[in-house]
Amino acid sequence: MSAKTANQRLDVWADEQLAKGKYSFSLDTLREIFVGQSDTALKFALKRLTDKGKILSVYKGYYIIIPAQYLHKGLIPPTLFLDAFMKELERQYYLGLLNAAAFYDASHQQPQEFFVITSFPVLRPMVKKGLKINYISVRNFPDQLLEKRKTEAGYLNISNLGLTATDLIQFEKRIGGINRAATVINELSETMTSADFDAVLLANAPVTALQRLGYILEFVCSNQTLANALYDVVFNAGLKFYRIPLKASGKVAGFSSENRWQVIVNTEIDIDE
Repeated sequence: MSAKTANQRLDVWADEQLAKGKYSFSLDTLREIFVGQSDTALKFALKRLTDKGKILSVYKGYYIIIPAQYLHKGLIPPTLFLDAFMKELERQYYLGLLNAAAFYDASHQQPQEFFVITSFPVLRPMVKKGLKINYISVRNFPDQLLEKRKTEAGYLNISNLGLTATDLIQFEKRIGGINRAATVINELSETMTSADFDAVLLANAPVTALQRLGYILEFVCSNQTLANALYDVVFNAGLKFYRIPLKASGKVAGFSSENRWQVIVNTEIDIDE
């Protein structure tokens, strides 16, 4: 097969994938489809489409297809290829933190960074055309705390409300600090119910994150109903609280922890209304 024919066939095939709602593919997949074509011809055809801005390599041997409406950006939203990409890598994953909160209408603005929680080993961050995907690896993967959301490309795993809230606390440094975490939790609290706090959440969230979440719900969000629900679940499970600082990196000497969450109030939290 000539190089020109390979280019044309790959171009047509890419359009066919978009028509099927598929926005990404791997080099191994192409090898299976274009049987008999040399790797050299295949890679040359991929380079031609890359130069045209029709495809973009986002990982070694993995490409996304850019539909016409995204050509000016040169990139598609990660929600369109993340699930297929993780399946290619055979990784458990979920979209979390601010990106999960946005699915619950609890984000002032769509974050430019995406946070994806995965199983080990650790993946390096991906930076492409001004967009960054951060990967956070966890050892105990919380499958039961995930929800599937429909996208143009299929489905996407996101953290449920309870896991999103505790992740925001646990990884607050990754999103800009405890103030920003509290602001988003305040918005999430408008959607959360007592049912979001259960034994499964307690088995997957650090006790320290539960303590800080409870304090924020009670004293920052002024949501006594949710605070009581969380406290009751923790108490009934027999979990032990120890004095911990509200701001993990802050000083603790001289600050009070006279609250049922045993949180040392070593910072003032101002949430954006």
